[in-house]
Amino acid sequence: MLPMHTILQASKSGDATTAGITVHDITAGQSSSAGLTASTAIPQPSIITLPASTPSETNSPSAIADQSATSQSESQPLKGSTAEPAKLKGRVVVPANPYRGVNNSNTPFAPEGTVRRGLPAPLDPVFPSTEYIGIASQIQIGIPDQDPMFPLEKAIYKACPLLAKYRIKIYGWANPGVDYSSSHRANTPLSYFAVPRHIEMDQAVFRVERVPDTVQNEHMDWGFRTTLLYGIDYRWTTAEGWYPASAELLKHNQLYGLDPVELYGLLYIPKVAQGMVLKFGRYISPPDIEAQLAPDNYLWTHSLMFDYDAYTQTGLLASIKLNDSWMVQAGICAGSDIAPWSKPAIPTGTLLLRWQAHNNKDMLYGGCNSINNGQFRLYGEHDNLQQFNLTWFHRFNRRFHIATEGYFLYTFNALQGGTVNNGPPRNFDTLTGPGKILPGFSEAWGIVSYWNYKVTDRDYISLRPIDYLIDPRGWRSGFPGYYSDWTIGWIHRFSDLLTIRPEIRYERALNNYSAPWDNGQRRYQFTFGFDVIQRF
Repeated sequence: MLPMHTILQASKSGDATTAGITVHDITAGQSSSAGLTASTAIPQPSIITLPASTPSETNSPSAIADQSATSQSESQPLKGSTAEPAKLKGRVVVPANPYRGVNNSNTPFAPEGTVRRGLPAPLDPVFPSTEYIGIASQIQIGIPDQDPMFPLEKAIYKACPLLAKYRIKIYGWANPGVDYSSSHRANTPLSYFAVPRHIEMDQAVFRVERVPDTVQNEHMDWGFRTTLLYGIDYRWTTAEGWYPASAELLKHNQLYGLDPVELYGLLYIPKVAQGMVLKFGRYISPPDIEAQLAPDNYLWTHSLMFDYDAYTQTGLLASIKLNDSWMVQAGICAGSDIAPWSKPAIPTGTLLLRWQAHNNKDMLYGGCNSINNGQFRLYGEHDNLQQFNLTWFHRFNRRFHIATEGYFLYTFNALQGGTVNNGPPRNFDTLTGPGKILPGFSEAWGIVSYWNYKVTDRDYISLRPIDYLIDPRGWRSGFPGYYSDWTIGWIHRFSDLLTIRPEIRYERALNNYSAPWDNGQRRYQFTFGFDVIQRF
């Protein structure tokens, strides 16, 4: 494999000097540019730092906590400095963000000049993440904290610089939505938007976190995340035993609820292989393309198959970076969507493997997300998912990539419809109470594919042409059958903080005897709607 080469370019605008970087991937036959445009690749040291400071540096938490920023001057000389770029073995310099002021609030992009210990970011910043699957709900070792500073954070840092010094971040978002649906009472199994023809709050999220520094490999570091979610989306994220959501949904069947969807600590240990992160507490189930929180998804609504796999787990998960291409994860939890202190809790294992090609064009991630004895937890009337996933990303170029995922689920002696909602029937959900017992083996299969194309620096199109759920006994959906949906959406970012996601969706049962939509009344459903993500 030939090395990657970088070209520094500088231009002057008035009195200010800005620097950009172009990263040439010779093996891929293309270049990913940021800042100014390069013409010809000249052999240079493979890793260099950016010899200029930028506006993003002055907005960093450390700059607010310490205006002198003397520690930064060693690696990033002041404007006009003639210091030679320092070489950093095994690290890649993040280029200037060409979309600063356009979309970097919703599409994380590390500050210009930040180093990362690993392959360059593969995806364009217009998408929900510049990384392949995993950056939203996991800590990828060697990748710096990529979130920009949001308004609430900035105000808090001014009032309390100590939080900035210790990199404690506080931010959130509001995510309302509205749709027109061919159904009248309930959109389910469409997720997350359960109520047709209404404006509802999908999720209002408040988050406090600290991201450990996993780029350095000299010392241990720590972190944590607390994410509180309020809205109708709690109906999917609820885990038995985590209150108040567990009571609000499983006992009272409320439309709105409050769920502590993430509540975990992090410990980074650099001397295990090329780094290990231990995550302990309640965390989002690792494997999926789709994620539980709105800014992390390509589209507003979710695939049918995403409806029925694990959402969160509570336990311990170890992520170990073997090299730039390979990462292994192993863990133990109390079961899918189950707290350790609840009745249906059972020791459950996780073993996953992630591979990323050196040319950054492909990524495979999969394995066993949850495995135990496989018996449905009749004592607690709760699912006991045995889940196996495989996800593949392929990048054709910076503008266009495809993400595809498949899973296999099974259990023994389940109830039709899975986990029991013992709350009273509501207009938006009349199908409460336990389903009939399904003796023996029950399984479900799913496959989904997302085709994502950048249109402008503010827009991309996401097409979901493949989404199939095979549920032969109705263990997952409550309705035995085969289902599919087709969805297309146009995602537009008005500003750093405001995104809108209109979409058109059509879904139907592929057999002649199942009608799960509109509280079991319809074999198909058409919806048109949009949601808004307002960051704060």
